[in-house]
Amino acid sequence: MKDRIVFSSGVGRRCPECGWPEIDCRCSSTLTRGREAVPPVVTAKLRVEKRASGKSVTVVDGLPDNAELLSGLAKEWKKACGTGGTAGQGWVELQGDQRERLREMVRKRGWKVKG
Repeated sequence: MKDRIVFSSGVGRRCPECGWPEIDCRCSSTLTRGREAVPPVVTAKLRVEKRASGKSVTVVDGLPDNAELLSGLAKEWKKACGTGGTAGQGWVELQGDQRERLREMVRKRGWKVKG
């Protein structure tokens, strides 16, 4: 069994994988997750998926894995479409078929659109 600190009030939260303080985490997965640089040209892929409940959702895929950018895009697009949604790692999902509205909003950012 590893000798690692489970709790310490002096450092704050610790990474469950490596045991380092969360701020100085040495795990390779956390070093790059959600921090990808935004390239000048992005090709967004639009598609509609059916959920098990029978409802459709629009997925914008192929976006850079940048947590700040994706959460901002999700907020902006949800407000413009008047619907709910969420952001993930490299994608944004909106409720309903929003392809026509999203196609224009993505093009206004200067990005390419497929689908």
